[in-house]
Amino acid sequence: MYQGKVEAVIKEEGLTTLATDNIPFWTTVKKVMQYFESEHKVGIYFFRQTQFLNLLWGTTSPVKYDDPKYKFPVALGAHGNFSLQIGDPERFFKEVVGVGSEYKIQQIQSVLRGRITQPLTDILATAGHSFAEIDKFREELSDALKEKSSPILSELGLELTDIRIEGTNFDDNTLQRINKIADAMADSQAFQNLGINYTQKEQLEALKLAAANEGGMAGMSANFMAGAQMGSMMGNQINQQVNQPKPDDSVVKLQKLKTLFEQGLIDEAEFKAKKAEILNTL
Repeated sequence: MYQGKVEAVIKEEGLTTLATDNIPFWTTVKKVMQYFESEHKVGIYFFRQTQFLNLLWGTTSPVKYDDPKYKFPVALGAHGNFSLQIGDPERFFKEVVGVGSEYKIQQIQSVLRGRITQPLTDILATAGHSFAEIDKFREELSDALKEKSSPILSELGLELTDIRIEGTNFDDNTLQRINKIADAMADSQAFQNLGINYTQKEQLEALKLAAANEGGMAGMSANFMAGAQMGSMMGNQINQQVNQPKPDDSVVKLQKLKTLFEQGLIDEAEFKAKKAEILNTL
C-alpha cells in the first residue's frame, strides 16, 4: 500500500525492491508541517497462501423451512467444518481487511457463519428431503452448500475449497412435532400388525377411556357397555379370521389377544375368557 492505494500484489516468495518518492528537502519541510509524521506512508501486508483446514462453522440461528413430506414448519440448526484460502489478495484486502493491522482466521469464521444461513435455507427448501432424511443426505447437501456459498466468498477474495455438514439439530417445537408423528406411526404400525384399522383403533381408545371413567351406576354401565362392545369387536376380528382358516390360526389369535392385553385394551378377565375360548377350539 502506498499513499492509500494498492500499488502491487506479490504472490512469489523472495526479495522485492519498493520504489517510493524520496525528495529530501520537501520531505523535511512537510515533516515539520505534519509534526514529523511522514506523508509518504508505505504499508506492507503479508498474507498466507496456504489452505486453512478444518475450520468450524455453525448456523447462528435456526434455518426455517417447510417439511416437504409432512407439511409442517421445521427449524433446523447445522454445524460442520470448512477449508479455504485467500484466492484474490487484492480484493480480500479491499473488501475485508481495510486498513487494519491484522485479520485473524476467527474473523473469517464469523464472516462465513453470517453468510451461510441464506444458501442453506434455499437448499433445504428445494432439496425435497423430509426431517427424517436430512442426515442421510448430508454429503449431497454439503456439495450443494459449497456450490452456493463459493460465489459469495469469492466476492470477498476468498476461495472455499471444502465445506461439510457434520451434524444437525432441531428446535424444541420441531422436536415435539416429530415425536408426535413418530408415536402415531408406531401405533399405526402396531395396530396394522394386529389387523385393526385406524377407525377401529380410535374406537378401542374411546372405549378404553370411557371404561376408565368410573362413577357409580353410570360407571358400571359404561364399563359393561365398553366391555360388550370391545368383546364384539374382538369377536368380529376372530370370526373374520375363522372364515379364512390357516394352519396356525389359533396361534395367531392368541398372539393378537396377548398384544391387546399387554396394551391395556382388554382387561385380565376378558383376556382369560377369550384365551380359554380359543384353546377349546384346538
